[in-house]
Amino acid sequence: QLQLVESGGGLVQPGGSLRLSCTASGSPFNYYAIGWFRQAPGKAREGVSCISSSASATNYADSVKGQFTISRDNTKNTAYLEIHSLKPEDTAVYYCAADSHLDSACYRGLPPDVEYDHWGQGTQVTVSS
Repeated sequence: QLQLVESGGGLVQPGGSLRLSCTASGSPFNYYAIGWFRQAPGKAREGVSCISSSASATNYADSVKGQFTISRDNTKNTAYLEIHSLKPEDTAVYYCAADSHLDSACYRGLPPDVEYDHWGQGTQVTVSS
């Protein structure tokens, strides 16, 4: 059973940067497409990015294009989400998710959260001065 653990969140000043990590265990990491989601207080969970199992495809929500960068290192069983120019509205709990059947969907766009079978517990990102 694949297990995911996010890390790298914290309190950051506006304009700062963070790199979130999603480390997997329990199953071959290179079988899975990875998605990143966020949920701000009082708001629905929002998909922000995905990356295919071989990293040949990435996709982003329009709201984060140019600000977020997704990547992965299959030798380290880890996916990353780099966030630059952080704004207070980026404050949220950030989750990674994985599924072994979403490579083609990630090529076409952002698979919705209901399509992912495996989830991490989330990491809090707070942007405040």
